[in-house]
Amino acid sequence: MLSEATLAVISLVLLVFQGIATLILLSRLLKGPFRRPPLEAKHPNPNLLGTVSVVVPTLNEVERIDPCLKGLSEQSYEVREILVIDSHSTDGTPERVKEISTKDPRFRLFNDDPLPLGWVGRPWALHTGFLKSSPKSEWVLGIDADTQPQPGLIPSLILAAEEEGYDIVSLSPQFILEYPGEWWLQPALLMTLIYRFDSAGVKDQSSHRVMANGQCFLSRRSVLEKVGGYQSAASSFCDDVTLARYAANQGYKVGFLDGAKVIRVRMYEGFKDTWIGWGRSLDLKDASTPGQLWGDLGLLLLTQGLPLLLSIALGLCLGLGYAFLTLKLALGLNLCLVLIRFALLLAIYPSYYRCSSFSPASWLFWLSPLADPLAVMRIYLSAFTRPTQWRGRVYQ
Repeated sequence: MLSEATLAVISLVLLVFQGIATLILLSRLLKGPFRRPPLEAKHPNPNLLGTVSVVVPTLNEVERIDPCLKGLSEQSYEVREILVIDSHSTDGTPERVKEISTKDPRFRLFNDDPLPLGWVGRPWALHTGFLKSSPKSEWVLGIDADTQPQPGLIPSLILAAEEEGYDIVSLSPQFILEYPGEWWLQPALLMTLIYRFDSAGVKDQSSHRVMANGQCFLSRRSVLEKVGGYQSAASSFCDDVTLARYAANQGYKVGFLDGAKVIRVRMYEGFKDTWIGWGRSLDLKDASTPGQLWGDLGLLLLTQGLPLLLSIALGLCLGLGYAFLTLKLALGLNLCLVLIRFALLLAIYPSYYRCSSFSPASWLFWLSPLADPLAVMRIYLSAFTRPTQWRGRVYQ
């Protein structure tokens, strides 16, 4: 059993480091009420006729691409073309694209060239699409195959970008979850982003803190030309954030907005896929300096990973008769952090799709703070490793 002096030192150290981390966290969370509200769907705008080329990278997406193709086909005349860049799928994805292209000639199917040394598959497909897109399009919009674009997405996105003066802007989506493991783990993983970065819709982020989401990533064509397309993110497994921060460092204005009302996404199936897929690059080490990475990980550990466990441990110590001031203060701080975490569930609840056939497992969302230690551990595991394979590709 620890001596009272040792426990006093431990509680003091926790109080100091967690106190500093909590102030940093609160400085970010308190910006939330003043952020730009979620985008609303807009009616077609004739002034935006043919201003957008859409690029969809695919690799064996036949099981989930239909909602994406349908959603894109419902976008109006802002869309000049929809380029599907397929990486030689073998599951029938190209046939599905060819089928919809007979009804909507804006769809065009291409195969990308063999993956060059030093490139990751997704940025290579997006780069290929950018090079094949029409020079007459003012904007290039990257859309992932697992998304479900809603009517009015593209005019709302372009008008928001023009209103705010953004050169690059991406959206956070509304998530579609089904299985119990997803409902429990995924919100905890999402929270690791909210703790490390400003909420979607917060303006004037510094270039090294910029966030982005490649599931819906809009760029001015002129900016992509000047930064060399996706070459700056060629080897990145978080190419969206890497490219956005590179552009921000070059002086371009980058935004990250709440798109929960205009785009949805069904990413992974169950706990295992969520653990592997979301944890693969959520550490964002490819877009961060080592100092920034480990600073963010330290903040996560102190404010999200440990508070629940420490509240239990410090509470037990208090029950055993240890009653000195630093122990009580450390316990109070950790209980406060747990309370903040549960309160944030109300803030992110609109980011989850609800319908008449809402998943019966959705109640586990309210218990997702119990998964925080596991989610933070996943981020640490990702930070120490680099993916060697993804979506059937093997990387050196």
